[in-house]
Parts: sequence; C-alpha cells; structure tokens
Amino acid sequence: MVSTSESKTRNPYVELLRPEIADMDLALPAASALLAAYLATGGFPPLIPFIIAVIGGYAAITSSYVYNDCCDMDIDKINLPNRPLVSNRLTRDQALKYALFLFVVAGAAALILNPESFVVLLIAVGTISIYSAIAKRATFLSFVPVGIAYGLVPIGIWLAFDSAGVLNIPGLFGVVPHYGDILPLPAVFLGLMMCFTDWGFTLSGVARDVEGDRARGAPTFPVTFGIEATSKFVTLMWVVGVIASIAIGLTAELGPIYFAGALLAGGWMLTQSFDFIKNPLPERGGKLFLQGSRYRGIMFGSLILDVILLVLVPAYSGILW
Repeated sequence: MVSTSESKTRNPYVELLRPEIADMDLALPAASALLAAYLATGGFPPLIPFIIAVIGGYAAITSSYVYNDCCDMDIDKINLPNRPLVSNRLTRDQALKYALFLFVVAGAAALILNPESFVVLLIAVGTISIYSAIAKRATFLSFVPVGIAYGLVPIGIWLAFDSAGVLNIPGLFGVVPHYGDILPLPAVFLGLMMCFTDWGFTLSGVARDVEGDRARGAPTFPVTFGIEATSKFVTLMWVVGVIASIAIGLTAELGPIYFAGALLAGGWMLTQSFDFIKNPLPERGGKLFLQGSRYRGIMFGSLILDVILLVLVPAYSGILW
C-alpha cells in the first residue's frame, strides 16, 4: 500500500483517506453487498445494513491507509513531502488516533451486521498491519500481505448478507441466514480478483516510490529486482486479475453490462500495464497505480448496475443465459 502523490483537498484528515481513489474504495463494498444479497435472495440487501456495510468497508480500507502513513513518515519525507504527516499538518499521534477511530467504525459495523464479518476484519487488519509495521522493512515479499488483506474485504462484506454458518452469533439484525456453501464461487473469485489486482496495484505505486525506499533501506520488490522486472510482474498480476473478474461474472451468471464493463476496462488496464513494461520508470508506475483504481472503480460500477438490472428487469437476466 502506498500514498497517492497529490490530493484535491487540503484538509489533512480527508487527504489521509486517499480521496483520489475513493471511487474504488466505495464501489468495492457496495458491489460485494449487492452481489451477495442478489445471489442469496434474488433481491437487494436491506437498505440500512447495506449503508452500514459500505461505511464499514470504507472505514476498514481507509484505516489501513492512515496507519500506513504513520509507519512510512521517513520514506514519505523523500517521496511525498506534501503528505499531511511529513508536512506537519497533523502529528503522528493524531493520525494514529484517527486510524483507531476508523477501525472502531469498521468493527462496530461488522459486529452489527454479522460477527463472522468482524472475525474477517480482525484477520485483514492484522495482516495489513504486518505489512506497514514490519514486512516493508524486512522483505521484498512485503506486497503479499497487502493483497491478502484486500482480498478479505469483499469476503467480510459478503458474510454480512450470506453467512458462512460457522458462528451463528446474532448481530444487531439477528443471525444472518446461511444460504448454502461457506463461500460460493463468485465470492471466492471476488476475493481472488482483489488479491491479485492489489498486488499489481500496490507494486505499481511502490515502483514510483523506489528512491525513497532505497534510501531508507526498505527492500521492496522494485528496490530488490528493479522496475523493469516489477513492471512484468505487475502486468502478470493484472492479467490474472482480469481473468478472475470474468470468472466472477460466469459463476454468478451476470448480465452483458457487467461483462462489457469488465472486458473493456480490463482490456484498457492491460494495455496500460504493457505500456509500463515498455516504459519501466517510477513515474509510469505511479500513473499505473491511479489507473488501477479507475479500472476497479469501473468494473465494480458495472457490477452494481448489472445487479440492479437483474433485480428490477426480469427479462434482463435471460439475455446471456
């Protein structure tokens, strides 16, 4: 996980949330909730639990951003000197309290919806904290826990609407019904897609930050193997992620809007990744990082629209199947 370079706001608390990639961070929990409810019940999720899930998912994601900034202040002084902490617009103590507040919001949302989601949240937060506090300074494989943590985000949201049937402990709305498999195939592919694409997404940004990481002794993948090798690995991850996105649609029997969005956005993303191979420069990695957010925002947006049509327009579900 890396910081974005600039923000459209000068509010330091908002900047810490990475508003430049908020489309992806909001669309992910919304799409996960809608797809889980649709496959489980054939309809929409209840409105209040849906809102809670989106807020909780967004808070979980952004809490990790804030904590990461607290751990990377020395590196950000070189790579991103305008970030709120290194530009002294917030103290590290203030940022840590902010990260804790966001985690409490996410934890409360998970407990309200389904304690199984809370267990997944704890695993995800623990995993991403290992990256920020330890792994980045210790191994070139530090990107691995980042992808795992983000792959768990849609799983935690999914369980809020389709229980795994393991804990059966009631949240505020009672015990979430269990509709069959612990995790159906679309949920598995959703988690895998997030994991693989996040490895590509994260390493693109890390390639941009290579000089600061090298100066501070962080043996990241680009520092260890170079940006050229990183660009090839990043492209492989995006290829696998795009394939996983198609698997989501096939196993969930989604409609043409989803497949059009996934294929067009995926094809565009792969062309950008191959351009990174042709131009293995830190600046191109940073650009690809932001483009990865746009891709996932569009793909999840297509999924959201597709599910809405599947529920509201019965004839739509028969177009492909």
